[in-house]
Amino acid sequence: MDVSVVMPCRNNAEVIAGQLAALSRQEWDGSWEVIVADNGSTDATTEVVEKHRKNLPHLSLIDASARRGAAYARNAGVAAARAEAIVFCDADDEVGSGWLAAMGHGLAEHDFVAARLDIEKLNLPEIVKTVSNPQAEGLQQVAYPPHLWHASGASLGVKRKVHERIGGFDESLLYLEDTDYCFRVQLTGIELCFLADAAVHYRFRPNPQALFQQARHWGQYNVLMYKRYRESMRLDRPWRRHLSRWHTLLRRAPCLLDKEQRLAWMKSLGTQIGVLQGSIKYGVPPVAGWLLCMLE
Repeated sequence: MDVSVVMPCRNNAEVIAGQLAALSRQEWDGSWEVIVADNGSTDATTEVVEKHRKNLPHLSLIDASARRGAAYARNAGVAAARAEAIVFCDADDEVGSGWLAAMGHGLAEHDFVAARLDIEKLNLPEIVKTVSNPQAEGLQQVAYPPHLWHASGASLGVKRKVHERIGGFDESLLYLEDTDYCFRVQLTGIELCFLADAAVHYRFRPNPQALFQQARHWGQYNVLMYKRYRESMRLDRPWRRHLSRWHTLLRRAPCLLDKEQRLAWMKSLGTQIGVLQGSIKYGVPPVAGWLLCMLE
């Protein structure tokens, strides 16, 4: 079976070399290619990609800048791909040894798969100690209806026919487009299968401000996912739960003075603010797709 690796990127010049080097070490019995879908980089990302052609002769660089967002870039990459089996990775992560083979074999048996995430290799010690890994031993599951499984877009693999059946990633979403994608595939009756043998070294944002902003966006878009997919189901006392989490978070405010705890506290703060913003914006109760870092 042939495999196409699709990697969206935008201004990743400082980190993409690590991912390209990791891809150059992969092996697969069939033919395979790497498609880098550039979403409008203004730094040296494309120059770095070009330098790796000698190590990745099956590498293609395409212009995916017509619309902002990883969803558009991934769809453009799939459109340019030749294989029936599609695997996704991100420019700021690094795939582990044997990743491609594990994903390829997984897609030979299943239509939709997700790899395991490792957070130890690419992150600061304080992140590893205090921020939980949501995809270390299995899939992630949202805490709100419809309680479906999901996985990071940097870890997914899918058959082209499935991708085309659901219309690809929703390009209107700038965040959680991978969660929405997983939901829509599963709602067609296709299972998302976890591949423990396929590992992706996942990179969190490196500083409190960036981690806060990422969590805020995720929190806000989680409320949108709840609004889209809840149907007639409702959470019990969502405002009480939300306020209880604020109480716990504020009680742990001294964590800001502790270097090891600061990142996790800022991530939790971002989640709480994002959930509240999403509730106001979308007119539904404040629900979070996961527990706060402090409470896990």
